[in-house]
Amino acid sequence: MWDYTDTVMDHFINPRNVGRIEDADGVGEVGSLACGDALTLTFKLDANGRIAEAKFQTFGCASAIASSSVLTEMIKGMTIEEAAKVSNQDIVKRLGSLPEQKMHCSVMGQEALEAAIEDYHRRKGGTAPGKSKKGVVVCTCFGVTDEEIRKVVQENSLTTIEQVTNFCKAGGGCGGCKGRIAELIDEVMAGQQQFAAAAKKPARPAKLTHLQKIQLIQQTVNEQIRPVLRTDGGDVELIDIEGDKVIVAFRGMCSQCKMAEFTMRDVVEARLKEYVSESITVEELKD
Repeated sequence: MWDYTDTVMDHFINPRNVGRIEDADGVGEVGSLACGDALTLTFKLDANGRIAEAKFQTFGCASAIASSSVLTEMIKGMTIEEAAKVSNQDIVKRLGSLPEQKMHCSVMGQEALEAAIEDYHRRKGGTAPGKSKKGVVVCTCFGVTDEEIRKVVQENSLTTIEQVTNFCKAGGGCGGCKGRIAELIDEVMAGQQQFAAAAKKPARPAKLTHLQKIQLIQQTVNEQIRPVLRTDGGDVELIDIEGDKVIVAFRGMCSQCKMAEFTMRDVVEARLKEYVSESITVEELKD
């Protein structure tokens, strides 16, 4: 018997917003009946661009129903940009907690929301809606890609194969992918260790000429920032330097990551402040 919070049981027994919005502005479908869990999330915006209505249909356990139900309540009133920042940890926090073996239900809710937001942007851009998975499938039993595994490991600080299975089901079938899952965990941890090691080596000069500052900014980007981002398939390009303002553009996986704002502030700007000058500010050039 799972130890569920009162909030989980309430949303399971009395789920909110069950159904499907037929004229939805965004539709997200994740999972499959063959895998045992499936979720469809739909939302509708009001005239001010905020989510006025959100509904879900799910095939799954009590945790899946509760996670979907509370998610639809959470995103009502949010803008698309605000909803895009909702994480599986936010869902778990609103529920009080979930058993670790059921954490994949919160991840499924987050993925459905991301898929619905992507669908909204496709419709807005005039492109036909469609589903696309990033990365190479690692777990064929549950259709989980390497990028999905990297993401769940990084965002939830996972360190074991069992935890990865609990969070995204990868490795929970035949087990043939466990070796690759272990490699992906090691890759993410290596990137985090490299990030931590770089953080321990401040080398900021006391005074710089303008030319020295430009050269040091370029060196810091190449030696301290770029290697960290490339670990996760991302990159950064130095666009311009205007006094103490550094303008960059994210490339690769970083260009489409919802954590780009965090990366710009806590990686790029933090490293430049540490190695170049406390007065440095960083702005992202949007394509």
